[in-house]
Amino acid sequence: MMMRFDGRVAIVTGAGGGLGREHALALAKRGAKVVVNDLGGARDGSGGSATAAESVVAEIVAAGGEAIANAASVTDFAAVEAMVGAAIAKWGQVDILVNNAGVLRDKTFAKMDLDDFRFVMDVHLMGAVHCTKAVWDIMRERNYGRIVMTTSSSGLYGNFGQSNYGAAKMALVGLMQTLSIEGAKNDIRVNCLAPTAHTRMTEDLGARLPLELLGPDTVSPGLLHLVSEDAPNRCILTAGAGGFERAYVTITQGIRAVGDDAPEQVAARFAEISDRTGEIVPEMGAAQGMIELTKAQQALG
Repeated sequence: MMMRFDGRVAIVTGAGGGLGREHALALAKRGAKVVVNDLGGARDGSGGSATAAESVVAEIVAAGGEAIANAASVTDFAAVEAMVGAAIAKWGQVDILVNNAGVLRDKTFAKMDLDDFRFVMDVHLMGAVHCTKAVWDIMRERNYGRIVMTTSSSGLYGNFGQSNYGAAKMALVGLMQTLSIEGAKNDIRVNCLAPTAHTRMTEDLGARLPLELLGPDTVSPGLLHLVSEDAPNRCILTAGAGGFERAYVTITQGIRAVGDDAPEQVAARFAEISDRTGEIVPEMGAAQGMIELTKAQQALG
């Protein structure tokens, strides 16, 4: 059965081009009403124009769909609240939020200005926080919501010259982990998408990537599942070139080391600590403490 979004209202940030545009078009094609948000700025976040968002809205309307454009900066909570208010005024609800807006200001950490670090954190992390906060109570009241944070392999695994971007993208995983727990009782499912796609954000890598295989359209099918009625919860889905994988934050079984020589024990047995045999994906942060306390209790008796 084809996945449909009839009767659903979606907000997609950074949807004037690239991945966001593809997400918005894909949702609209399957029946969703879409708020196409895009500041219309340059890749580094400078400037701004509603033209990009309006162009995507025109595409959606021409194909028989419903959409409205919005040029709010996700860094401006009042503007984000107004965007959500416009969606409510137009359609009476918000069911889906895709936090896709982002910027790049790549430099090595040694050469990076703190303003560039702070700005990237502000757009990616606080931008997602603002948008999520603005829809959270609406979703709680309706006992339904689907939220996706756009993370990145740069956050999950690191990438040279992207300490600011990587920190922001991994922070979104932490945000997702907790919100997926807090939202569960109201059927608000929160997930992360880590895309690999050729967009304006990755154009500098072009010579090293088979660009013809990395269209944004190869990622959006995963996004659609993450915001569907049958969506998982607390998932990190990686996607690109038609490939879909799942990333996990795991913990090993480890060892227990106490006493004056505990540092030496940790050093001597570090391979054992690192052994992934029997590793688990904790249901929540308290699981780490339980593993450690269990070792202590077993040792005592």
